[in-house]
Amino acid sequence: MSPQPQAAVGAPLSRVDGRLKVTGRAEYAADHDVRGAAHAVLVGSSIALGRVTAVDTRAALAQPGVLAVIGHLNAPKLAYRDNPRAITDPPVGERLHVFQDDRVRFFGQPVAVVVARTLEAARHAAELVRVSYRAERPATDLAAPGRPVNDPLPPQDYVRGTPDEALAAAPVRLEPTYRLARMHHNAMEPHATLARWDGDELTVWDKTQWVQGTQHELAAVFGIPPESVRVVSPFVGGAFGNAARVWPHSAVAALAARVTGRPVKLVLTREQLYHGVGYRPAYAYTLRLGSSRGGRLTAMVHELRAETSAYENFLESALSPGQMLYATPHVRQTYRTVPLDVNTPTYMRGPGYATAAFAVESALDELAHELGVDPIELRLRNEPAEDPSTGLPFSTRRLRECLRVGADAFGWDRRAPRPRATRDGDRLVGTGVAAGCYHTLRFGAQARVRLDADGTALVECASSDMGPGTYTSMTQLAADALGLPLRKVTFRLGDSHMPSAPPHSGSLTMASVGSAVQDGCDGLRRQAVELAVGDEDSPLYGADADEVVVRAGRLHLPGDPARADTYRRLLARHDRTHLEVLGSFTPPSGPARSSMYAFGATFAEVAVDARLGMVRVRRMLGVYDAGRIISPKLAESQALGAMVGGIGQALLEHTVTDHRDGRIVNANLADYLVPVNADVPDLRAVYLDNGADFDADPIGVKGLGEVVAVGVAPAIANAVFHATGRRVRDLPITVEALL
Repeated sequence: MSPQPQAAVGAPLSRVDGRLKVTGRAEYAADHDVRGAAHAVLVGSSIALGRVTAVDTRAALAQPGVLAVIGHLNAPKLAYRDNPRAITDPPVGERLHVFQDDRVRFFGQPVAVVVARTLEAARHAAELVRVSYRAERPATDLAAPGRPVNDPLPPQDYVRGTPDEALAAAPVRLEPTYRLARMHHNAMEPHATLARWDGDELTVWDKTQWVQGTQHELAAVFGIPPESVRVVSPFVGGAFGNAARVWPHSAVAALAARVTGRPVKLVLTREQLYHGVGYRPAYAYTLRLGSSRGGRLTAMVHELRAETSAYENFLESALSPGQMLYATPHVRQTYRTVPLDVNTPTYMRGPGYATAAFAVESALDELAHELGVDPIELRLRNEPAEDPSTGLPFSTRRLRECLRVGADAFGWDRRAPRPRATRDGDRLVGTGVAAGCYHTLRFGAQARVRLDADGTALVECASSDMGPGTYTSMTQLAADALGLPLRKVTFRLGDSHMPSAPPHSGSLTMASVGSAVQDGCDGLRRQAVELAVGDEDSPLYGADADEVVVRAGRLHLPGDPARADTYRRLLARHDRTHLEVLGSFTPPSGPARSSMYAFGATFAEVAVDARLGMVRVRRMLGVYDAGRIISPKLAESQALGAMVGGIGQALLEHTVTDHRDGRIVNANLADYLVPVNADVPDLRAVYLDNGADFDADPIGVKGLGEVVAVGVAPAIANAVFHATGRRVRDLPITVEALL
C-alpha cells in the first residue's frame, strides 16, 4: 500500500496523559478505592537470619478495628505451582514462600501482616505484634564469603582466543578492580497492592510493569487458573525495573483478602521498599587489560563478583559489553554470584550494561592516559567491523558518529590533555567521555484496534507505562497508521484482560508492542480501504486499494483528491458500528542474521573543589544511535532522566548495610542521597537522524530507555580523573576518596 503520511510520529508532542497526572486524576495502585476495603500493614523481621520462635498477637488483636494478624502459624498453605509465563521471575522453587515456614532469610522479611478497618489501626497494631527469634549470624557483605545457594544457576563464563597468553605478551598491561555499591530504585510511587476476591475470582490493582506476568504468578501461588485472576495497573509512578516481577507483598495482600473475606489494600512504606522490592546489586569487577603501544586492545580478562540472595540466584547481562563493544581478539570472562542473607536483587536502569560500562569505560580511560592517547581516538582505534562475540554484522552501529558528533557539540578539541590542568578559581575542571550500548530486545505482543462509527479509534494492549510515555508514543504510531488526528485515537493499557504484552522492561516495549500496534492499525486501515473500493456508492469504487491513503479520517487517492471517502460515511453506509482487528508481532525465529544493539556516547564536565573534594557536574551531553525516534520529546526526557540517575550512581547513591544484623541504615530519602535540581544544571541529548533499524522490527526502532543510562557514570568518573589526576575506582565517588 502507499505509505501513510506521518504527522504524529517524529513530532515533539506533549504526553497525552499529562493533564491527568498534573491534576491528580491519574489513578495509581494505592489510589484505587473498593467499597469495604480493609488496610494491611506488614510486620518485618528484625534479624537477617534465623527462625521465628514465637509470635504474640494478643495486644494487636485487642485493638479496635483489627480484623486479623496473619503469619506462618495461621496462614493457609499456598500452591506455588510453576508459572509457565515467567520471563523475568525465578522458578517457583526458588521463591520466598511468604508465611509458609518459620525461616527468616533477610532483615525486613515479612513475618506477619496486620489487617484492620483503617490504616491507622493497622499501623498501630503492627507495632504491637511481638515476634521472638532464634537468630543466626548473617552473611551480608560481598567482600566476605557467602552461603551455598539453593538450586544455583550454572557459572556464567565466556572465552575466545587465548587471553592468558595474549595478556602475557602485551606490551602494555593494566589490572584495575572496580567496585560498585548497591543502589535502590527509589521511585516516587511506593509499591502497593489492592486485592479483592469474588468467590474464586481474584482482582488485583497493583504497581507492576507486567500485568500478565503478575496474573500468572498469582495464579501459580494460589493454584487457580490464570483466567481467574485480573490485574489492573493503568499508571505506574516510576519503577526503573523493580516492578518487573512479583514481590511478596502482592501475594500477602491477596492472601489477607482471602483470609478476611474482604478487599485488602497494602502499601509499602518508604523504608520497606529497601527490604522488599529489590535493588541493583553490589559488584566487584576486576579487569585485566592488554594492548599494543599503539592502543590496539589485544586481551581482556573480566572477573565479576555480585551479591545475590541465598534463596534466589539473580544474574543480569553484565558480560555483553566486554564481549562486543571493542575489537578485542582474546577475551575471558567469569561471573560469580555471592549468596548472602539479603533480599533478592533485581534489574535497575541499564541492568548489567551500566555496571559493566563503568569498569570497561574506566579501564579504557586509564589505558588512554597510560599511552598518552586521546580517549576518543583510543575508542575509534578499537571499533570492530562486526560483532566480535558472534561474527555477525551489526544491524546498525553508529558509535563512531556518536563520538564524533558529541565531540564537536561538546567542544572536546578545547580539552587540555593533561589531568589537573584546568582551573576555575578553587575548582579543578575536567571532562570525560564513555561509550555505551544495550541489546535490542523484542518479544511477541498483540494489540486490539477498533474504529467506531463516529470516526474515533480505540487501541488496547496489556502493556504498562512506568514513565517513558507508552500512552503517547503508541497513540502517535496508531494515529498515523490509521490516518486520524491524535485527538481521535485513544490508547489503553494496564489490564491483564487486554491482548498480550511482554514485560515493560529492557527497552523492549516500543519494538514489541509498537510493532503489534502498527500491524493492527495497518490491518484495520486496509480493511476500511478494501470496503471502500468494493462499494459502488463510494467515490473510491474500483480504485486500486494499494494507492489509497488516509489522512484526517479521509480516504483518498493522492493523484485524484476528488475521489475521497471518510471512515464515518463508509461505516454508516454499511450499517457498521465498528471495524476491529487484532494486530500482532512475533520476532523472527531461527538463527540471527545480525547483531542488534543501540549505542551511545556520553560526555561530562565536572568541577571539583580542590580543598573540599566536592564534585559538581557542570554539563553533560549524550549522543545516541537508537533507531527511529517515534517521539522526540519523550526520547529527550528519557535521556535527561538517565543522566540524572547516572549522576546519582556516580556521586551519591549507596545503600549502607550494618553487617552485624543486616539492617539497612539509610533506608530513607534523608540519608540515601539522590540528585536534586541543583545537581543537574545543563543536560543535553542528541539522537542521530536517519537511524531506522528495520532488521530489528517492522517500525525500525531500537530500545532507548536503557542505553541512555549506560555510559553516564563512567563519563563522570573519567571527568573526575581528568580534573584531579586521581583515579577513583569505587562508586559512588565520595568526598573522602578525593581528599
